[in-house]
Amino acid sequence: MFTQVNCKFSFQNCYICNEMKPDIRIEDFTYPLPEGRIARFPLPNRDDSKLLVYTKSAGESPVSSQFKEIARFLPADALMVFNETKVVPARMLFQRPTGAIIEIFCLEPADPSDYQLSFAQTASCSWKVIVGNLKKWKGDRLTLCNPENDPVIAAVGLEASLVENNGKSCIVSFSWCSGESFSQVMGHCGRIPIPPYLKRETQEIDLTRYQTCYALREGSVTAPTAGLHFTEREFAQIDARGIVRERLCLHVGAGTFLPVKSEKIADHTMHSEPFEVSLAFLKKVRAACGGPLIAVGTTSTRCLESLYYLGVHCIERGAPGVVQQWEPYRDEGYSVSTAEALDALIAYVEHSGKAKLLSRTQIIIVPGFRFRLVNNLVTNFHQPQSTLLLLIAAFIGPAWRQLYDFALAHDFRFLSYGDSSLLEKRSLTDQNE
Repeated sequence: MFTQVNCKFSFQNCYICNEMKPDIRIEDFTYPLPEGRIARFPLPNRDDSKLLVYTKSAGESPVSSQFKEIARFLPADALMVFNETKVVPARMLFQRPTGAIIEIFCLEPADPSDYQLSFAQTASCSWKVIVGNLKKWKGDRLTLCNPENDPVIAAVGLEASLVENNGKSCIVSFSWCSGESFSQVMGHCGRIPIPPYLKRETQEIDLTRYQTCYALREGSVTAPTAGLHFTEREFAQIDARGIVRERLCLHVGAGTFLPVKSEKIADHTMHSEPFEVSLAFLKKVRAACGGPLIAVGTTSTRCLESLYYLGVHCIERGAPGVVQQWEPYRDEGYSVSTAEALDALIAYVEHSGKAKLLSRTQIIIVPGFRFRLVNNLVTNFHQPQSTLLLLIAAFIGPAWRQLYDFALAHDFRFLSYGDSSLLEKRSLTDQNE
């Protein structure tokens, strides 16, 4: 199932000297998704959505329920992890003196690179961005489009200058004169970037509904959509079952929208995303090690599973680094237990004297991946031939086809504003059957 390839880096730059890449064709992970099954708008209430349950306690076949009933399907006394990232209005329209419209899509801060510091700036900052209509931008200073002559937007005086052109992405410097924070500037001047497959412009409803009710930390350019269904009603029911709720923060990047264009997943470059976890959170995860751990969404899953490899970094190199795309699949495997890895990571953070850990992950989760922390997953229904669908296939094995067929046959709604599912991990033996 796996094909060995030569390591792209020297031993000094990457300790993975025998990288393994799965020989997986993306065309094997598709299904028919009619346009009419894509949910283009949210339902009136968050928890009005359906819930597909595929857990061992519910039986070997999927069960159709309502999201507001999710608590009764969850294992009691579990740890449940949510991603508290908040979507920012990252799309802004500028114009050249000639009148040409240039769209700037903010990805992540460049100077200052810290999200909180960047959002707190009151005069200027630089961001890594994607520029629409880049060929028409000759490097001149752009002014923000204000077709309705809104006095609030006019008072901001937002301008953009091209600092660096890297082709696919650029560095742009923003400056403004209102004295407000960049977070406030974005709120005045930007638009929430809803997924392109919705095939519509952002509307008023998206300002609240394309955001979880517990969103706190600004930085994402797309929502962790598994969390869109939760309300205070579900939280109260979850708490009543003795389930502990904890939060991490992984800022979701535009790479989530990128299709897999290569024939084999081994040739696809996974996007990298920043995340932050507290020392207290790490200790909660360590205490729950071996017990039921529920991840809300694929972003929480990628972050949680990355913690193991950061702990391995600490053991093997003395400090954590970026979790590389194919790191989980190295030739010699891993002899470090999950508990040992978490202990090493906790010790490193404690020794640093900091209360939190900042890192990045490029991890890709495909069939053959060994899940070390997450046992249960709350997630929506994902696009055909996507890395998110590969993650689902890695988590429950070939049964993903049965589940998606069931969802299509029972009028489930798909993608970001669609319905949800609760899945329980199958063993590697189950997955490979």
